[in-house]
Amino acid sequence: MTKEQERDELHRTIWRIANDLRGSVDGWDFKSYVLGMLFYRFISENLTNYLNKEEQRAGNIDFDYTKITDEDAEYARYETVLEKGFFILPSELFVNVNGKAKSDDNLNETLSTVFKNIENSAKGTSSEDSMKGLFDDIDVNSNKLGATVKKRNELLVKIMDSIAGLGLGDYQDNNNDTFGDAYEYLMTMYAGNAGKSGGEFFTPTEVSDLLAKIAVVGKKQVNKVYDPACGSGSLLLKFAKVLGKGNVRQGFFGQEINITTYNLCRINMFLHDINYEKFDIAHGDTLMEPKHWDDEPFDAIVSNPPYSTKWEGDDNPILINDPRFSPAGVLAPKSKADLAFTMHILSWLSTTGTAAIVEFPGVLYRGGAEQKIRKYLIDNNYVDAVLQLPPNMFFGTSIATCVIVLKKSKKENRTLFIDASNEFVPAGNKNKLGEENIETILNAYIERKDINHFCSLVDNTAIGENDYNLSVSSYVEREDTREVIDIEKLNAEIAEIVERQTILRNEVDVIVAELEGAE
Repeated sequence: MTKEQERDELHRTIWRIANDLRGSVDGWDFKSYVLGMLFYRFISENLTNYLNKEEQRAGNIDFDYTKITDEDAEYARYETVLEKGFFILPSELFVNVNGKAKSDDNLNETLSTVFKNIENSAKGTSSEDSMKGLFDDIDVNSNKLGATVKKRNELLVKIMDSIAGLGLGDYQDNNNDTFGDAYEYLMTMYAGNAGKSGGEFFTPTEVSDLLAKIAVVGKKQVNKVYDPACGSGSLLLKFAKVLGKGNVRQGFFGQEINITTYNLCRINMFLHDINYEKFDIAHGDTLMEPKHWDDEPFDAIVSNPPYSTKWEGDDNPILINDPRFSPAGVLAPKSKADLAFTMHILSWLSTTGTAAIVEFPGVLYRGGAEQKIRKYLIDNNYVDAVLQLPPNMFFGTSIATCVIVLKKSKKENRTLFIDASNEFVPAGNKNKLGEENIETILNAYIERKDINHFCSLVDNTAIGENDYNLSVSSYVEREDTREVIDIEKLNAEIAEIVERQTILRNEVDVIVAELEGAE
């Protein structure tokens, strides 16, 4: 079976599990249990694999961490936490808890204790912030799981058995990409079923792929990558696939305002085998309380910030002096923080870095403060490109969004506009970017040449003369696909039809007259 076939089989299995387990628990709420158990299994197997390899390297070929006593395991706790960031006793590993789950009348309490012990294992260490609260959204005592302890435990057993049955590869073969893939597929599925709320925490995979590739054009490695509204981390993690996680030297940085999504992001990092010292995901409002002042600037920034969200804006007199926003001389509107995120990103972008930001289309043409911010961006030559994406790609909205690409060190005072609105393949009730679509857009971005009806390289002075309108349709003329009509030929055909109708009418009149005469 090929890797693609294995992935398809895994996706079918996950879909079946989600449908089987759906019932009294709403799908959106239920994702926390399925994803949480997947994470629990992952870190259990990840730790077991690490400790087994260490013992085998020391000559203990038959060592199996899942089978030793908790007392013996304690000797390795300190060193293990230093290396992995957490510790799990053998009796509390997923495989061992799952093995006894059906006969454990207190399974909910067992799991609650295990989750607390895993988090507490990092207390007082450098990994504490990375592990803290990771299991908070898995409430094993919730009435959503069942009205009685027995009912809750029955469903917990079902969830554990389902996750245990997933074919996620053997760590001995280093085939652990499947955990991250399974997680990504689950999030896509739940986001698709969640409507608007799904779009707030997950960016479609192929869009993430395009943004990451744009942000690292011409680079084989970068120091640090960043997303100020990181959601579940799908955009950040694309750098690990595009460059290889070892080529993001100092790690992955992000901030997320929603506590549940913040937990999902940290779990996602672990599931993609990004160790705790290589990521720093913070919780909080990026615009009002940015957490990474000591880590900026960043070499590559990607983001899909919330569309037209509210923020304090000019209600807060301090913000106009904030070094992130003050250069434009004006703040983004209180009801539309889109360009506040854009200014924040520009401020934290390194001199040689690139940022790719998904934007609500209104920011490209609206007047007032947003026009003044666009003027600042264009006059200072920070906008490298504007891409129009196809409609109906994102969860919770059918709007055709766009992408603004920022750079601080451009070689020319021109901006590239790309109309990629037709670059998609239908996928169910959504559109998506296929591999060829991504390649076409990326090549156009790299080559920066005019292509009829697709892309145009425009002088910044011309943009200024157009009131700093950045709408792609203002600079790239759409191809007229209507049928070309030859007016002269059409008029001749009409005249011929009229002449034929006249002859027929005359003939009918003659026949009618003859019939009347015969009477």
